[in-house]
Amino acid sequence: MTTASSAPAAAPDASFSDIPKDDKRITRGWTFYDWANSVYPLVITSSIFPIYWGAMVKQVTQTDSGKSPVDFLGFQVPGSSLLTYAISAAFLLIALISPFLTSLADFSGRKKLFMQIFCYLGALSCAALFFFTPDTFTASTFIFISATVGFSGSIVFYNSYLPLISSEEKYDSLSARGFSMGYIGSVLLLVICLGLIMGHDKLGLEEGFATRLAFLLTGIWWAGFAQIPFLTLPADPGRAASSSDDSGWLLNGFRELGKVWNQLKHLPNLKRFLLAYFTYNMGVQTVMYVATIFGDEELKLESSALILTILLLQLVGILGAWLFSKLSERIGNTRALSWSVFIWMLICVAGYYVQAGWSFYALASVIGLTMGAIQSLSRSTYSKIMPENTPNTAAFFSFFDVTEKLSIVIGTAVFGVIAQITGSMRNSILSLIVFFVLGLLFLLTLRGKKLRDEPTPSNAAVGPPPATPNVGMPASVK
Repeated sequence: MTTASSAPAAAPDASFSDIPKDDKRITRGWTFYDWANSVYPLVITSSIFPIYWGAMVKQVTQTDSGKSPVDFLGFQVPGSSLLTYAISAAFLLIALISPFLTSLADFSGRKKLFMQIFCYLGALSCAALFFFTPDTFTASTFIFISATVGFSGSIVFYNSYLPLISSEEKYDSLSARGFSMGYIGSVLLLVICLGLIMGHDKLGLEEGFATRLAFLLTGIWWAGFAQIPFLTLPADPGRAASSSDDSGWLLNGFRELGKVWNQLKHLPNLKRFLLAYFTYNMGVQTVMYVATIFGDEELKLESSALILTILLLQLVGILGAWLFSKLSERIGNTRALSWSVFIWMLICVAGYYVQAGWSFYALASVIGLTMGAIQSLSRSTYSKIMPENTPNTAAFFSFFDVTEKLSIVIGTAVFGVIAQITGSMRNSILSLIVFFVLGLLFLLTLRGKKLRDEPTPSNAAVGPPPATPNVGMPASVK
């Protein structure tokens, strides 16, 4: 992709007005990071990797069940629960370090650099899973954690570009477009990987080798297509530290984070939304991470049927993100989110009773319809509630990201513990309804309110004064 001279990258210390809003080259490049990195949640966390993980557990334990206990660092842990615990550990780590890193990125103007570091960490870790065998089970678990940290870390900085490159009335559509690009790109690579695995005999490959080759291709795809956003996204307009002040990065990072925390105390709507997001996201993300292993171990579905179902989820997800984007334009963000959360409550009940066959595929279709929608709307809604023209976009999005990561930590850990105690993942699925009920209740506290809080001396203290509150806010955003 060539560089358009009409949209120069902003210098690190540029003002926000210097970044062109709705520039086609920049927004198109931004959506390509969804295209690049969405192969990780699809190929690694949702489809091929969980099935391969179950196969490795069976080989390590020499049993026919992926739930059999494995020896991990001297502890006997059920294989399926170990995977959820590994996910919890990865997101706990990123939750602990992302506020520090993002505040540094805001202060130094190096948002893109941190995005690149985490991108390459994740992509290289994906590629390293090519060496995942029974002999490298423990090491590969840590590599999987590393890949998850890379994916999650890069998303913090990627999301924080949204309010910088888009006008507010286009947050929903651009966010949905990014998710749609992610679905399309990830489906394309999954089809390629499926061709390798299902046609391994014709290609003269062993099935295990073909599967591990899919992990290698995921890393190459991720790092390769990430070059498009890296070339087109503008530099962050944060306040760059001078070369003589580089030694103060550490303290400045914490100072910036403290300022944003003080602002949050005076932004009640933002706090309410984060509380709602924290609770309902526990359920959403947990279902997305355990769906494949649930179908493999609880429903005993064939691997090919599982992967084709995941493929169906992605295709339906494109439609879901678009439909709910249109719905939010008609009834407002919080109402659209509330309907999505209500549907997820029904999904939990249906998941408890679901059996292999038509009911499983029907449930998968509904999950796909709401999966992309709730993620896309959550991201764009948060962008609308943030203070306008704040210079601390990455720090604000770090709070959003920490909320997401901690919810995943708790959700996946609760799922694993309940499954380990009761011996059935059905009980774990049903228990997730509690998170959705709480999330819906918190969302309802925002009904009938303008999302963005009125500026006060307390919450206007950081950075330039906000513009007149809610200027340009669609009337439906309530």
